[in-house]
Amino acid sequence: MEIDLFGWSLHLGYLRELVLAYALAIPVAFNRELESRSAGLRTFPLVAVGSCAYVLIGQAIFGEDADAISRVVYGLMTGIGFIGGGAIVKQDGSAYGTATAAAIWSTGAIGAAVAFHRYEIAVSLTLFNLFTLLVLAPIKGMLRHRHRQSPDSKGDDDPAA
Repeated sequence: MEIDLFGWSLHLGYLRELVLAYALAIPVAFNRELESRSAGLRTFPLVAVGSCAYVLIGQAIFGEDADAISRVVYGLMTGIGFIGGGAIVKQDGSAYGTATAAAIWSTGAIGAAVAFHRYEIAVSLTLFNLFTLLVLAPIKGMLRHRHRQSPDSKGDDDPAA
């Protein structure tokens, strides 16, 4: 029988969860950094780790109390929305950074999913984020370019606009 006076097995379990949340945020963070967005290599992993930590703390304090845990998750969703809101810039009647803001919010969900041991959700969210940022962004650019080139367009290339 092994005695764990300092709770090292518990600490290592928490550390494993935090490292996984951190690691799953890195690919999205790397993409945002390469795209020179307002949030990148530091923000995304910290959001994931912070979200994971708050859920782990909530579980340690409140146990299986679903109402208390739901309040922790609600607070996370609200707080991360506030952080994401800082990534959105309005300029010349347009808003920029909405995809980064949404990715920040989704990265918080990655951290929470890891803390709840829902690794399949965390991995899926990482893959969805990457697909959206890597595959859909060029498609959006092509559609935007095509729209500006159309004869009915009142876009930037139209002198009557």
